[in-house]
Amino acid sequence: MPDSPRLALLASPTDRAQEAEAALVASHDWVPLEEADIAVVLGGDGFMLQTLHHMLDTGRVIPAYGLNLGTVGFLMNRQKASRPIAERVAKARGVAVAPLWMEAITQTGETYSSWAINEVSLLRETRQTAKLEVSVNGKVRMPELSCDGVLVATPAGSTAYNLSANGPILPLGSAMLALTPISPFRPRRWRGAILPESCQILFRSLEAAKRPVSVVADQKEVRDISEVRVSAAREHRLTLLFDKGRSLDERIFAEQFLV
Repeated sequence: MPDSPRLALLASPTDRAQEAEAALVASHDWVPLEEADIAVVLGGDGFMLQTLHHMLDTGRVIPAYGLNLGTVGFLMNRQKASRPIAERVAKARGVAVAPLWMEAITQTGETYSSWAINEVSLLRETRQTAKLEVSVNGKVRMPELSCDGVLVATPAGSTAYNLSANGPILPLGSAMLALTPISPFRPRRWRGAILPESCQILFRSLEAAKRPVSVVADQKEVRDISEVRVSAAREHRLTLLFDKGRSLDERIFAEQFLV
């Protein structure tokens, strides 16, 4: 990283983010994203995910420093004007996040693929319970899971949808994935599994025509799937930058003590 990294400024279309962008434009000599060493992202977690997905899709991944102009802002830093933005970025600490790679085949044989930074989730499309076969590393671990759905979450995403589905919180450095059922019916007592991120996970939709299932990789949805493969893309790690004392690892840790 250069001593004086070139910064790009990106803002979500919300009023708050646009106002913050207008206030910051004159405070630094910004460059286009294509020329930047670091991206300064204004918005909420959704816009940060959108920005990171763009980096993965274009093949140019650079560190991202977020300022929260949304609601939760789990992936972002607090908005405060006490220090110049360039100084905050220079003193920020990086956290590596390995995204997921999802490949889905539909009932008509079409193939779709996408990145997921938080989770890949399979969900029933109708009132009927989904029936799924779950395999890990080529071995069928669950011949039939009847449920509303199931998801695979990264450590960064383990406090999002995964936590709402009563899945485990994973520390960032754990190199693990959470495999969590969503409202399981049979086997009713199965709470999911914690898997090494080196695992290859395969879901097959049983009775796919009668019980259609969709898959969502963060914000991208594919409907009427036949099977879905999920793996951690460890060679495409992303870097999120956080102010000292506000690291993502600390936030994930703190979530385990909230009541």
